[in-house]
Amino acid sequence: MDSERPELDLVPLAGSERSAAPGVSATQQGVKPGTRVEATLVLRRRAPLDDSVLFESPTPLRSPRELGERFGADPTDVTLVVETLGALGLQIVSTDAASRRVRIAGPVELVTAVFGTDLRQVTSKTVTGASADHRHRTGALSIPRQLDGIVTAVLGLDDRPQSHAQFRIAQAEAVTASYTPVQVGAFYDFPANTDGAGQSIAIVELGGGFAQGDLDTYFSGLGLATPTVSAVGVDGAANQPGKDPNGADGEVLLDIEVIGALAPAADIRVYFAPNTDAGFLDAVSDAAHASPTPVAISISWGQSEDDWTAQARNALDAAMTDAAALGITVTAASGDDGSTDRATDGKAHVDFPASSPHALACGGTRLEGDATKGTVTSEVVWNNGSGQGASGGGVSDAFTLPSWQRNAGVPMSQGRGGGRGVPDVAGNADPETGYRVRVDGTDMVIGGTSAVSPLWAALIARLAQSTGRGFALIQPALYGTVAAGQVAPGFRDVTQGDNGAFHAGAGWDACTGLGVPEGTALLGLLDPKSS
Repeated sequence: MDSERPELDLVPLAGSERSAAPGVSATQQGVKPGTRVEATLVLRRRAPLDDSVLFESPTPLRSPRELGERFGADPTDVTLVVETLGALGLQIVSTDAASRRVRIAGPVELVTAVFGTDLRQVTSKTVTGASADHRHRTGALSIPRQLDGIVTAVLGLDDRPQSHAQFRIAQAEAVTASYTPVQVGAFYDFPANTDGAGQSIAIVELGGGFAQGDLDTYFSGLGLATPTVSAVGVDGAANQPGKDPNGADGEVLLDIEVIGALAPAADIRVYFAPNTDAGFLDAVSDAAHASPTPVAISISWGQSEDDWTAQARNALDAAMTDAAALGITVTAASGDDGSTDRATDGKAHVDFPASSPHALACGGTRLEGDATKGTVTSEVVWNNGSGQGASGGGVSDAFTLPSWQRNAGVPMSQGRGGGRGVPDVAGNADPETGYRVRVDGTDMVIGGTSAVSPLWAALIARLAQSTGRGFALIQPALYGTVAAGQVAPGFRDVTQGDNGAFHAGAGWDACTGLGVPEGTALLGLLDPKSS
């Protein structure tokens, strides 16, 4: 194969270093010659998109087109990438200057030559313990010297599973209480006379699917009309219910049914993408740059931020920055494995993309209450013990402390010092007090912070309906000027419990963030005219 490689002048691609996948098979074969490999390249911005732009009011950017003109890829950069790679024999599948992406494809022997790597076909273990067959690489990538500083990421060559769904199916004997999403919304006083009308909500899914019959039966049982739900395929993926061996249909239906029950008049679009770093990025980017622009993007998938390459983590964070610039609030589950996030080194870790400062990180509680009255009798940090599920949270080693968290009392991280605190907010997540849903023809109870991300996305849609605007990066408004130990307006504080390394207390904490929402009070905070 090496004798067929073109002569190239390559330079290292910063941040592309990748470790071996966990439990990777000892016997490895090269990917069959001629196999088609696709990848997503991310290009530099034509101008920096600083957070100061996100704080402009009103929403700084009116459309993806304006975003592209100000902060997308320079057309000359796109042209250089297309011409350079095309001359080397790679196929240019698509280009999108606004989102700074170029999709390429070619036979494996050419692709590996151009990007200075070797791809093997392996079997490895995911963090959930499942086996996965995939292309695999280790070490750093390279790029043609002409593209040095222009291409910032090359994603998808190694197509190992990049994340897992943050949901847990309750065992029937363990359920002490269960609620419909509508009842949970009542516990949290979602604003009256709102249903998400006029709003669009995007959901990112990296597996699984939904059947229309499940939705019709479920919403009919709640006394609601079935909401408008459409599937959008990304990078060859599609809505495929009943075919995911890891049971991702549970994630998909949980997300749709929570949003559809709490914002039934919203337009819901579900973006199905491969569970790879490229698929994740492409799904979020496609959702952010869609028309109409969604008011929220809900993400219930993730993995320890340490299990991402720096290039992939930075690319996805930048895509969520694009979303915020377009007025979109990205909600992300903080993880279901407490302060370790399934790491085995005995240290605290946080989940990404929730650890991005451009995502509203959603932690979990155990909620007990009287559903007939809408009153809460007890709410504590979700923690069912080691390996049994707990609210993810802690301090990021990858992202610095954002300005709006400086007074919140975020502790120092174990790694770098002052890091972004996770989560920002919380909601009911314990499967033992979980959500009644319908999956593949079966009624069941599901929990996890996967339920909290769509819960908050639906709340954002109802708040936007009432105020007539989206909230983009909403954290500055939520944190305000609240100091450590103080309860933030619009929240009910959760002060009991722990997630392993961190304990709940007054004000923000690394278990449940600022607390759980008081929807009507939040509306008053975000739109004083309504109170």
